[in-house]
Amino acid sequence: MSAAAGTDLLVFEEVSKFYGEVLGVDRVTLAIPPGITGLVGPNGSGKTTLMNLATGLIRPTRGRVSVLGIPPDDPERLFAACGYCTCFEAFPAGATGWSFLEGVLSLRGEGRNAAHALAGKALERVGLVDAAGRKVAGYSKGMKQRLRLAAAIAPDPRVLLLDEPLNGLDPMARAEVLDLFRTLAAEGKHVVVSSHILHEVDLLADRVVLVKSGYVVAEGESHGLREEVVERPMQVLVRCDRPGALAARLFTEGLVTEVELHEDGGGLLARTRTPDRFFLALNDAVLTDGLEVETVTPADDDVKAVYRYLIEGGEGE
Repeated sequence: MSAAAGTDLLVFEEVSKFYGEVLGVDRVTLAIPPGITGLVGPNGSGKTTLMNLATGLIRPTRGRVSVLGIPPDDPERLFAACGYCTCFEAFPAGATGWSFLEGVLSLRGEGRNAAHALAGKALERVGLVDAAGRKVAGYSKGMKQRLRLAAAIAPDPRVLLLDEPLNGLDPMARAEVLDLFRTLAAEGKHVVVSSHILHEVDLLADRVVLVKSGYVVAEGESHGLREEVVERPMQVLVRCDRPGALAARLFTEGLVTEVELHEDGGGLLARTRTPDRFFLALNDAVLTDGLEVETVTPADDDVKAVYRYLIEGGEGE
């Protein structure tokens, strides 16, 4: 690969990272262009390690990493080029949405007026303007997730690395954030989104990278990978205020093969072969039926089944 070609790519060349004797990732080779790339894998698969390598937070044991031609030993340029939304919560005590974002921007060298303007734009893009003056400690999990996303996009970087950015979002917020990702990609940015949810990434991404146990096990256009698992049922956990009514609707519309209500009456586990229609119906239940949804998450066992299907070519045990 020429140096010129690498100036518009995120490049991993035979990259390995070991934590002592523990494998993080091994022999990963990727060249990620602008647009939306989904990084999909179960917990411990190496997704966060790849993002930490790209942002220079950790160095590879061997191999080469560069972002838009910038090596990790040039941290100031790398910091300016990348926005990173981590999966960890770390907010200063007493911070409001405004003060947190302005503090992050000041660390990037922005003056007070510029930081205020950029923070306001980012808060608007993630739908947090009304809550910006409140203390972050009082935010819901989904609001904190959107604030972390705002911190990543506020400086308008060319590269966005988003580690599980959809966790904790209700269906409406999730749809808005997905639209934001599409807008950012249309602006020519690299948007790398990690997720457990193959279906969700399929709807969003131009390309998908599947990672398991530190190795890239499949890579390609989203549509092609989805065709391999289109018949696989998907398990989804939904925490909401009226799980019985939601279950009845899903069965009536033929969108689930099985539903198990949680014993505490606060949610359900659904199994569906039509995830596109399932999530559309869930959004409609929020809009038209007033369903209050706390979280929507995949069930790990089903994610592992999908990986067994892709990697081993069968059902597994």
